[in-house]
Amino acid sequence: MTDTTGRIARRFAELAAAGRRAVIPYLVAGDPLRDISVPLMHRLVQAGADIIELGVPFSDPMAEGPTIQRGHERALDKGVRLRDALAMVAEFRRTDTDTPVLLMGYANPVVGMGFSRFADQASEAGLDALLTVDMPPEEVEALNAELKRVGMDNIFLVAPTTPPERVEKITEVATGFVYYVSLKGVTGAGHLDVDSVTEHVALIRRYTQLPVAVGFGIKDAESAARVAQAADGVVVGSALVQLMADRAAAGDEEQAILDAAAELLKDIRRGVDGVSAAADGDRAGTA
Repeated sequence: MTDTTGRIARRFAELAAAGRRAVIPYLVAGDPLRDISVPLMHRLVQAGADIIELGVPFSDPMAEGPTIQRGHERALDKGVRLRDALAMVAEFRRTDTDTPVLLMGYANPVVGMGFSRFADQASEAGLDALLTVDMPPEEVEALNAELKRVGMDNIFLVAPTTPPERVEKITEVATGFVYYVSLKGVTGAGHLDVDSVTEHVALIRRYTQLPVAVGFGIKDAESAARVAQAADGVVVGSALVQLMADRAAAGDEEQAILDAAAELLKDIRRGVDGVSAAADGDRAGTA
């Protein structure tokens, strides 16, 4: 069994000590090309990713907007399922034993596999955490027990509409970090309201000392920098998925798609690091 205990916690601790925020790209396993995911994971790490969020293709991804829904459909059409996503993690781990990998998906495939079997196979593959979008905290006890048994984190979403008492309940069972959804509705929709993000991140911090990462609405260096002012990490998903889909549709080869994805993530990294450097300067000026 692969020991993955604490990889996410260590990464956030290292970043905090350096005054930096995490950059977390999201990709759909097997999209836009079936065999691109593992090379893509490596390229994103080289481009500045701190944690990789790998989406498991699902037939009814209700939390996703049209961009990521189409990514799920493309991957499903290629036959990519939960087992394939775990195999991708295992292949990635052959040469990268440091970068945390989070699996994001829906409860049905995990329930179908069985919590104990999933935990064993995920741990063996080298997975660090699971985020099941549609599993509420009231129903997570059995799954949490199995994840805890193999040293894996369970990540939960908090939305702008989540009331304080619900935030408290979620943070009681969450480990690794808390994922704040910055926009109402599905991924890729709406307008990014940084004041609202700041307010809700502060609310989450009342109930937990876990890092808070923010996703939805981050598409470039500017939006990443604005969110990084309040968060411990930023997640970029729809923009990355759409970029790669467009390049694949245009007939680009795998290498060109990888290059485009890496450039987008480098841009996000520059934006986030600019905020980190400014924050360090502010602290130095008031010391």
